[in-house]
Amino acid sequence: MRRVRVTGATGYIGGRLVLPLLEAGYRVRVMVRDASRLDGRSWQERVEVVEGDVGTTETLPKALEGIDVAYYLIHSLGGKDFAERDENAGRAFGKAAQAAGVQRIIYMSGLGDPNDDLSEHLRSRHATGAALREGGVPVTEFRAAVVVGAGSASFEMIRYLTERLPIMLCPRWVYTRVQPISIAEVLQYLVKSLVTPQSTGEIVEIGGTDVLRYADMMLGYAKVRGLRRIMIPVPVMTPAMSSGWVHLVTPISHNIARPLIEGLKNEVVVRDDKAELIFSDIKRVDYATAVENALKELSAGQVESTWSDSLISSMGSRDPVRFVEEKGMTIERRTAEVDAPADAVYRACARIGGVNGWLVYNRLWWLRALFDRTIGGVGFRRIRRHPDDLRAGDALDFWRVEAIKPNRLIRLRAEMKLPGQAWLQFSIEPQQNDTTLLTQTAYYAPKGLLGALYWVALLPFHGAIFGGMIRELKAYAEGLAQRKQAVQSSQESGTTTSLP
Repeated sequence: MRRVRVTGATGYIGGRLVLPLLEAGYRVRVMVRDASRLDGRSWQERVEVVEGDVGTTETLPKALEGIDVAYYLIHSLGGKDFAERDENAGRAFGKAAQAAGVQRIIYMSGLGDPNDDLSEHLRSRHATGAALREGGVPVTEFRAAVVVGAGSASFEMIRYLTERLPIMLCPRWVYTRVQPISIAEVLQYLVKSLVTPQSTGEIVEIGGTDVLRYADMMLGYAKVRGLRRIMIPVPVMTPAMSSGWVHLVTPISHNIARPLIEGLKNEVVVRDDKAELIFSDIKRVDYATAVENALKELSAGQVESTWSDSLISSMGSRDPVRFVEEKGMTIERRTAEVDAPADAVYRACARIGGVNGWLVYNRLWWLRALFDRTIGGVGFRRIRRHPDDLRAGDALDFWRVEAIKPNRLIRLRAEMKLPGQAWLQFSIEPQQNDTTLLTQTAYYAPKGLLGALYWVALLPFHGAIFGGMIRELKAYAEGLAQRKQAVQSSQESGTTTSLP
């Protein structure tokens, strides 16, 4: 059995690739900076996990030892010196792979004619591929444009703009040609390349059956959704203006939108038939079909990964902040005795946020998110992976799921802009007689005088907001337990009922 390694398993494509590899019979090793970020993944117990970072070369030998094929599925989106960082990381990875005896590297890159004046982001993707090849290990480099799938950054940008704007002012980049591809096709190429030796050492450009303009993609999405949209061309709109508009209208922050939009000046279409010749058994689909499949995935709550899963996407390349208790941290704790078992309390806590809201004073939460977006923060990212299930690393509005233990604990780390660091934690402790002690704790580590003043200014609201939240969680959990008991009683008596 061949051993493969997935670098970037917490990212959008990497997070979806692991399961198809396991189903195909491969032994999979994943490298992540923090193993706890895999908590809740359906495949977590079936893979080997190694903690490490491509930016820290001393962690690479252990992660690559005994590996036959390594997937390299990471890249930065903006930030200071991101192109240099990505190229250096790729070069180090290629050399470490060669030293470890890796037979092949499979890399996911971006479409774009190298002879064009490519954006910095697209140039960086190509340069990273070249850096990987410097180690001497054969590299299969797939190049794709917009990946159409629930949770993809580029698709989510198109989806939210089209959903929210009946009339769209369209800059020139909206009329650039692009060849989108479904996420299902991308995964097929990545998996089948393992048993397709003709792809070794090749640069393979992949795309769906349609070559469209971005405007056509928006109108095509609108048609699938049954929406009527009007598009008005505008002569002048800089990438900075466009990314700022995307930041306000969609869940994609400006630092992510800016490099994406700068790349939209370049035509990104497949320029040869190499993919069809090498992978003749892969059935490509048109754009409308790809959109329909993505929307079905969203409606079914089956999104395996999203662009916001990756910490790099939202927090730059710095290490994730770990939860600590230390002097100077303000702690606000509330407890409630809940007449329900621990699993019901956990279900109540796991469904907060996203379309379910924050239980009390949702308008205040919304205003805080709007203010955050206005000053350049993440605001509310209503692209929750699943309506009532959480796992470590999930984005939850302007929070991040930092740690999770089913039926025991949920800890959220704040990602909104604020003068300090904040966490919201729900601890669940089973008690006697099927009751549960729910402890809701807000932790805040202020930064400077402004941080201290920020907390004092919010204190008058905390009693209503956090006090109301724990009361609603208690009521919802007890309601769940009562409905479950009613179902069991009806089944025992021979009648039927349903549990919502």
